Parts: sequence; C-alpha cells; structure tokens
Amino acid sequence: MWKSVRKEDERPSVPTPQPAANVIVPPAVPTKEVKPLMETPKISDYRADVAHIGKSVLIKGELSGSEDLYLDGEVEGNIDLRGHSLTIGPNGRVRANVTARDVVVHGKVEGNLRAADRIELKKSAILVGDIFTQRIIIEDGAYFKGGIDIQKPDSKAEPKINTAAASASAPAISHTPAPQAPATSPVAAAPHAALLEPKKF
Repeated sequence: MWKSVRKEDERPSVPTPQPAANVIVPPAVPTKEVKPLMETPKISDYRADVAHIGKSVLIKGELSGSEDLYLDGEVEGNIDLRGHSLTIGPNGRVRANVTARDVVVHGKVEGNLRAADRIELKKSAILVGDIFTQRIIIEDGAYFKGGIDIQKPDSKAEPKINTAAASASAPAISHTPAPQAPATSPVAAAPHAALLEPKKF
C-alpha cells in the first residue's frame, strides 16, 4: 500500500541535550621558566638619568659626553666620558679606547680601558686590551687578555727633595787623617797606597 510521508517526518532527528555528567578537568601543568642564554643586566643598570644607545646603533668616530652612558650598540673609535660611568651591555661591541670614571663590561671590548675609579668585568665580558684603574673586579667566566696597571689614588704631591738641601741636612762624615810618614818614605809619595796594599807581617 501506498503510504504518505510528511515533510516533518523527513527531517533528521536531533538528539535532545542530556544533562552533562560530572567532568573532571585536569590541573594545569606548571610551565618551566626559560632562562635566556646571555646574561641580561640587572634592572638597576637601566636608570632614567642614563643615556642609552640601542643595539641597532653603530657609531664610528669619537664619542664623548657629560652624563652616564649605557651602550648596547657598536662603537668604533674613542669613548671619552671623564667623570661619568659607562656600562657596555651584553650586545655591546666596542672597538675603541675608553676613558671614564668607572666602566662595567657585559659585552665585547677591543681596546684599552682607563677608569679613574673602577672597572668591572661581568661573566659574559670579553676584553682584549690593557686596563688602567684603581680597583678592578673580574667575575668568574669573564675573558680577559691584556695587562693590568693598578694605580694609586691621587694623593697630595710630595715635595721633591732638593739635592743641595739633602746634602746639607745629611750628617757629616768625619775622616781622621792618616798619620804622615817621613818625607824619605816611599809611602809619602803616595799617601793612599798604604791603604790599598795588603799588610805584611
């Protein structure tokens, strides 16, 4: 027999939502903190009163200033910051002679460092050159090739001793004259010869 089909019956049946069963959510797995390969300077190295040179900056020539400097770029030439401090960051590449009050090196330096107060080489530092300073700190792991000249703090200049005054103030050494020999003696012709000749007994 022929059976009529309604359009409502042609629709696929949609399952009715069932109440959700108790689902257990696994606890979040703690992630491991990733440490950077290269040491980054402490936050105290970044101060608002310090001039910054970024890692994409290249300077060729003479760099001088009258404020503290944080250098993370590249410099070829001379750096003169007398009376101020210089920090060379981990990305810093310096091929220059450096003069400053104090120098902290995290990066690479090829040249002589001259600091009035102190020089500090961090463990990531690479320095090829000579050091002239009063105080120096080299951390374990730093690479250094060169000479070190530890200078004494500037003291009051000692007065130079005048040689004439020194001879006048030195105690006088008195010599007693040797007894005079008779004129017929051969020693009289050479008074000091008796002192040089060995005595015969």
